[in-house]
Amino acid sequence: MAGFRALAEQVRNPRLVATQRRTALRKCLERFAPYGHRATWHHLCTRAGIATEDREPDPARLTAALEELEEARAVWLGYEKEFAARRRREKHDGIRQPSALDDWHRRTWGGCDIVPCEAPHRHPAAPLAAVLRSMIRAMESGTPRSGCPVCGTRRFVWRTDLERFPVAGPVCQECGIVAPLSVLTREALAEARESSRVRRLYVAA
Repeated sequence: MAGFRALAEQVRNPRLVATQRRTALRKCLERFAPYGHRATWHHLCTRAGIATEDREPDPARLTAALEELEEARAVWLGYEKEFAARRRREKHDGIRQPSALDDWHRRTWGGCDIVPCEAPHRHPAAPLAAVLRSMIRAMESGTPRSGCPVCGTRRFVWRTDLERFPVAGPVCQECGIVAPLSVLTREALAEARESSRVRRLYVAA
């Protein structure tokens, strides 16, 4: 099975037809998809100007999408390297109690579903690398906040019917991410649950 770099070379290979290069890009998302496969694909297509169902897209647009994905992957690999070094230091110092950052890292190991989104078409508009940097900073700070770690808005609603992991959680009403519980204050989580309750009452009325 080809790795990410080999697939990236196929995306750039001018000897391959556009359909093959598109397939190679889709396979890259099996190795690294920060929003999940479908949402990451929708994001890349939107930013590169590719119709999601276009089987023969402009190769230059495919390359642009790949470059954004590669930049984000470099950010994530750098974080994983730093995380591993930190854990080695902590174990050497006798610190073995897992933290919220450790739990988050285990769930996102490998680079998939790092920043899960409410739906494939609901994701942040910013470049993937910028979103990952924001989320990493928020998690590493260890300080819960009242605003979204990606876009800063304070409008969350608690969803219990998400079709993917996590199946429940606080969804940002601005950028669509499902925020990790540890990154939000108790007050923000309580407000998200209250917003969900009010919404259910409104729909039932």
